[in-house]
Amino acid sequence: MSGHSKFANIKHKKEKNDAAKGKIFTIIGREIAVAVKEGGPDPANNYKLATVIAKAKANNMPNDTIDRGIKKAAGEGANVTYEQCTYEGYGPNGIAIIVKCLTDNKNRTASNVRSAFTKGQGNIGTQGCVSYMFDECGQIIIDKEECDMDADDLMMIALDAGADDFSDEEDSYEIITSPDAINDVIKAMEDNNIPMAQAEVTMLPQNYIKLDDETAIKNLQRTLDLLDEDDDVQNVYTNWDEE
Repeated sequence: MSGHSKFANIKHKKEKNDAAKGKIFTIIGREIAVAVKEGGPDPANNYKLATVIAKAKANNMPNDTIDRGIKKAAGEGANVTYEQCTYEGYGPNGIAIIVKCLTDNKNRTASNVRSAFTKGQGNIGTQGCVSYMFDECGQIIIDKEECDMDADDLMMIALDAGADDFSDEEDSYEIITSPDAINDVIKAMEDNNIPMAQAEVTMLPQNYIKLDDETAIKNLQRTLDLLDEDDDVQNVYTNWDEE
């Protein structure tokens, strides 16, 4: 779930094998657990949980799986406690990388993330060293093949619901919101039966960097692959222009 916001990359990741799908469900399951613990099991009164549920639906997680996750997190008992942690650093040629994790063992996670950077010829930096290059925002992606609505009508629904920006891409529509407004826009999409390929709060780079050196690309991809394989890693953001 790394990096570039282009729909082709999102679609590619959704079409990976069942193991990758299982990883996505594991990620969302942990996010549900944290959201319920922080704000309770009612998405109407828990903004964070409502956002995670929208993300779950966009990734085709079954409703009963979502409900079970909420009930389990809300139930009594010795549930695992996850901590949020963020790592920032640089890949080859100064590519900025942000890694967001949920873990029950911060020492293990820190070691694995550091190893992924090192094996890709990158390095971990200090907190805040690259995050200033990104903007936190809500992002909703709509696959044109799944949406019959006219682009102008879709744009008006999004903007009326509080979206900041709407763009018509080659194979998708991209809606950008503030983090606080994304749930209102998601609800507007759902009320109008508009399917969403992605709906989540994300980190979008202010500028993208292209890599022409094959060795640098190979090393960066190794870091991203290692991070994607780690169950503690929730999201990876980069300013690499993969096109």
